Amino acid sequence: MKEFELINRYFTGRGVARRDVDLGIGDDCALVNVPEHCQLAITTDTLVEGVHFFSDIPPRALGHRVLAVNLSDLAAMGAEPTWVSLGLTLPNIDPNWLDEFTEGMHEIAEYFNVQIIGGDTTQGPLTITICAKGIVPKGKALTRSGAKVGDWIYVTGSLGDAGLAIESRKNSWQLDDEAFACALQRFHFPSPRVAAGQALRGIASSAIDISDGLLADLTHILRQSGVAAQINADMVPMSDALRNSVSVEQSLQLALAYGDDYELLFTVSEGSKLAMEAKLRQYGVEPVCIGQIQAGDGNIELLYENHPWPFPKTGFEHFS
Repeated sequence: MKEFELINRYFTGRGVARRDVDLGIGDDCALVNVPEHCQLAITTDTLVEGVHFFSDIPPRALGHRVLAVNLSDLAAMGAEPTWVSLGLTLPNIDPNWLDEFTEGMHEIAEYFNVQIIGGDTTQGPLTITICAKGIVPKGKALTRSGAKVGDWIYVTGSLGDAGLAIESRKNSWQLDDEAFACALQRFHFPSPRVAAGQALRGIASSAIDISDGLLADLTHILRQSGVAAQINADMVPMSDALRNSVSVEQSLQLALAYGDDYELLFTVSEGSKLAMEAKLRQYGVEPVCIGQIQAGDGNIELLYENHPWPFPKTGFEHFS
């Protein structure tokens, strides 16, 4: 199978066909229409075999994951996902693998009404680059720079399950089958909080998605907003699978510092708390308050049951 045969078989004419796309796959560029009074939000992410996913990940899960992590970036900005470009580097063309991989991509793209409008294919080590685009009303995008002293810090869901899945694989932790299945599902099939991100427009003062770890990603908000934070580690939401599988210290390490959770981390003023909680519950999200913004310059005070807690090693670093 040649390159253009691959594109025609797995992408051309498949999936969502949005009315705002004038020209999609098949030309030198795609042509899309950005609605009036909207801004275009653009994010790009690259996933490399052996760095961002295990070599034996099911290809359908990989197809879902590569798109989900980019949609999570759009969610963090309060954007509506619209169009996606795919750069796919393959060691060889395996039709069975491609059937499953593209099925995973098309499933999540259809769920969020996202059209795949182009990209590139080439040969080499398995590497997948996604450029996702979205739209947001002009001036309404969520950013990392708006947190104010006194704002409350929230997350949209439980943290640490993806880290549990990864560490159990790397270090041969003995988990019961149900806990491992739960953790692996969260790693393979992350659920970007797209609706929640849009609901937070005009309410949240700042936002980010949790990809590199709660504390590392919170630090981005603090530095760009010029503030500090106090975090109550015992308030950080965790699944039963995580709590029941490892020690308190290990669960906090995974929930606070591991990443790959793709929940939203955001801040909201005292006066907006009730409206935010009510709005997110309309979308099935139960936000959890984990701390408060304080005066300072990017530092985090970490407490557990109101006592200082040792700061864990934080965040994923590509060039550590």
